[in-house]
Amino acid sequence: APFKLVILDEADNMTSDAQQALRRIMEIYAQNTRFILLANYVSRIIDPIISRCAVFRFSPMPRSLMAERLKFIAKNEGVELREDAINMIYELSEGDMRKAINLLQVAAATNKVVDANAVASAAIAVRPADIIELFNLAISGDFVKAREKLRELMYLKGIAGADFIRAFQRELIRMPIDDDIKAEIAELLADVDYRLTQGADEEIQLTYLLTKLGAIGRRVKPATTQPRKK
Repeated sequence: APFKLVILDEADNMTSDAQQALRRIMEIYAQNTRFILLANYVSRIIDPIISRCAVFRFSPMPRSLMAERLKFIAKNEGVELREDAINMIYELSEGDMRKAINLLQVAAATNKVVDANAVASAAIAVRPADIIELFNLAISGDFVKAREKLRELMYLKGIAGADFIRAFQRELIRMPIDDDIKAEIAELLADVDYRLTQGADEEIQLTYLLTKLGAIGRRVKPATTQPRKK
């Protein structure tokens, strides 16, 4: 072959110094080597590298195509894959087929019948029903029960703080509450998320989130939300 091929996956996770070193390597071996950089966030790649590359953007895989491939894999592996599991895998993977296959593999390792609960356990993810319950408890002012539910999810199911924020964010869009309340809660979630990225204590920050939701609930009374039907 006229060229050597170097493929770097997750290139956006490289430090700035490492990318600067890579840029020099790309310059030195440009005549006989082609570099392929795979990244989730092109904004994290330094400009000198981007200027030397042709950028191709790939949109998330449509649900129908992902479902078809997951069913094909499950059938060939002798695994029964439920529809609610496909819905959860698609939501958690955000259209990333590699992540979707990994989730299916982990869930199927201990379950011949893969449903939404098996996927949630495999991903250590918050189920939508749990987020709805937690939201309803907090917004109704039942702080004690809301905190008990929070601690159950954190310490018995191993849910991380960042996962709570992402799950709240996903469900918030679908909740039957006024847009101005959604905007206020979204700002609150961003606030808590920022503190978590700065190393703040997860339980303290999520407890703060529950108290603020309770304060919003006392001021306005949005409709109690219900878990979505699969």
